[in-house]
Amino acid sequence: MRHYLLKRATLGWVVAAILYAGLFLITLQLAYAGKLPPIIQQIPFYDKIGHVSIYALATYLGQRALSLRQITVLSQRLPLWVTLFVVFTIVEEGIQAWSPNRTASTIDLVCSLLGIALGYGLAEHGRTKMNL
Repeated sequence: MRHYLLKRATLGWVVAAILYAGLFLITLQLAYAGKLPPIIQQIPFYDKIGHVSIYALATYLGQRALSLRQITVLSQRLPLWVTLFVVFTIVEEGIQAWSPNRTASTIDLVCSLLGIALGYGLAEHGRTKMNL
């Protein structure tokens, strides 16, 4: 019974992660097209807050969806989703240098990586509390 519930719970996280990934990609597309809603610019530090919160939620959902999956990099066991998402984040931030509507920023990258660390920490905290 526990195995069935665990699979069902994992399916819920997978569905949530896929839905959020769609929203995340739409947000990226809007940002690259220079069509983010102007109202968000009225929020103080919206860009930094956005990087932390959007990346934290993406990491949290991705980590929960992939739960215990790991990858070995240079003899180190690392969480699969977090590793892939960090690589994606670094590459995506670098690509912004060639976009007319975006700018590459070390501070944005740091905020994104802080969001990833926060999302991973929350996902792992939740996982250990539930004994998964």
